Amino acid sequence: MREVQIVGAGAIGSLFGYMFAKAGCDVLLVARGRRLEELKKGVVVDGLVKDKVDVDVSDKPEKAWLTIFAVKSYDTESAARSVRETELALSVQNGIGNEDIISKYAERVLGGVTSYAANLKDGVVVYAGKGVTWIGNWKGCREDEVKDVVNFMEKAIDVRVAEDIVEMKWRKAAINAVINPLTAITRKKNGAILKELWGSAKILCRECKLVLRSMGYDVNVEEEVRKVAKLTAENRSSMLQDVERGKRTEIDAITGKFVEEGKKRGIDVRANELVYNLVKAMERMH
Repeated sequence: MREVQIVGAGAIGSLFGYMFAKAGCDVLLVARGRRLEELKKGVVVDGLVKDKVDVDVSDKPEKAWLTIFAVKSYDTESAARSVRETELALSVQNGIGNEDIISKYAERVLGGVTSYAANLKDGVVVYAGKGVTWIGNWKGCREDEVKDVVNFMEKAIDVRVAEDIVEMKWRKAAINAVINPLTAITRKKNGAILKELWGSAKILCRECKLVLRSMGYDVNVEEEVRKVAKLTAENRSSMLQDVERGKRTEIDAITGKFVEEGKKRGIDVRANELVYNLVKAMERMH
């Protein structure tokens, strides 16, 4: 049985795979198509670290102690269905709802939020920012099992236990709901949020804050967005990269969830609804 397998070898999945391999862990990267062929030659990393490491790769999951999901949110269902045997499942994906989908197929599920930053460029993982990964029980995990996962993962990455992983997922989703669609629509780097896009950003921040407050979470969304936009000023958001490549975005699992919750709770989320519709229109153009 594998120690850890990572389903979805995009930027974050490949970066974590590299880190686990360097730490001497028994890791398998599950990928498809061109990415699978690239990984057969090893994980090539650039940016904060310049290195290459050989990893085990496959086009289908194996039996594992821990399965980390790093696929795009719209691929979660098929990815979760493909994992036949895993003791523990952990999502480090963007957006809301992934853990609930995984929970249909796995008995013990952990939620995760990561601030590690990486991009995939011509098959190379560009390691753009060191971060922290927070994990917590989502379904069926005992406290000692969560600690076991943290103890295992900290050999490779900076990882900590989250007191309320649900709140952390929504906090990150709020930041993404402001930065990602605005940068995707305007084709600008994250730093533009603090400059020419701040007027629009503030309106989205306000709506997201109201939705979070109605859920019992008091979050200063403006402050969080400022912080992240400043730290990642040179980054091109994942949504912008998806739009540029003519690929489907994760707008449904991010902005879509704020629109859904806002309407359910009688909150005016028209600005979020507008950017949601604009991004969906951009997807249809390809």
